[in-house]
Amino acid sequence: MQRELIDRIRALMDEGVATRVLGWKKGEFFYDTEPAILTAEQLDQLVYDSFCGPNLSKYLIQEMPKLEGKIIALIKPCDSYSFNQLCTEHRVDREKVYVIGVGCKGKIDVDKLRARGITGITAIDEDGDTLTVHTLYGDETVNRHEVLLNKCLTCKGKEHRVFDEQIGESEDTSAGADRFDMVKKLEAMTAQERFEFWRGELSKCIRCNACRNVCPACSCVKCVFDNPNTGVQNKAAADDFEENMFHIIRAFHVAGRCTDCGECSRVCPQGIPLHLLNRKFIADIDDLYGEYQAGEEIGQRHPVINYTQEDCEPSVVRERGNQA
Repeated sequence: MQRELIDRIRALMDEGVATRVLGWKKGEFFYDTEPAILTAEQLDQLVYDSFCGPNLSKYLIQEMPKLEGKIIALIKPCDSYSFNQLCTEHRVDREKVYVIGVGCKGKIDVDKLRARGITGITAIDEDGDTLTVHTLYGDETVNRHEVLLNKCLTCKGKEHRVFDEQIGESEDTSAGADRFDMVKKLEAMTAQERFEFWRGELSKCIRCNACRNVCPACSCVKCVFDNPNTGVQNKAAADDFEENMFHIIRAFHVAGRCTDCGECSRVCPQGIPLHLLNRKFIADIDDLYGEYQAGEEIGQRHPVINYTQEDCEPSVVRERGNQA
């Protein structure tokens, strides 16, 4: 599929459709792929394999002001929701992007391999659901589904929500999992237990801003946390209150707009399940206003900003809050 992609992109560039492509290239190791903007001369650097987990949608924002003509973007099914949401918010111009919907059968999380004690990885062979991991210390066999990225375990489906053409096949890797399982467990806790859970998780935060920087919904030109007049510009949290505030404000900021892409948790170097904060908001919106998926189509208004006469009454929200 990688060769097919490169050949097709080269043909599109030769036809004058675009001069650049947003895709992935190898990092220091073969499993360490990273987003990249590539020209026709750099196309041989393009990779597309089981380690291309990063959501590319947000990287288009910085390209918009530079564009003359179009850019080709490789978009996985889950990424297409974020792309649509950014178009809805006028952060990405749909007319300037030629979207190739790339097939996806789930992406591998190398950290899950390391958690199994598999280190010194030199190569990985895939045969259906079986991975043969070659290491400096011998070979290991692993079930592919057991080492997929967490966001792949709650896959929203194999359908691209936007594309100009598609290359490769996709599959739903969720295996019927309920993405709100952990949310339900949190809701079943007492208020004190939930507080202690989040204090334990958020206390790990080193304020690296990786979650904010990778999040497609965090697309403000100037972030409140970069404003020296707010008193919350510290690189490290000054106290417990500030530590909580950063993530709580961010979760409220993306409420109704979060596509549940899972990038915040994927990039967190401390392993904080940040997506659960956003997923709780999504569950509440579904409960109070009816099921809603951000980014399902370009131009849709989310329930938080779209008043209807069927909206939940404030008294219902208060009653739910008193019961929590």
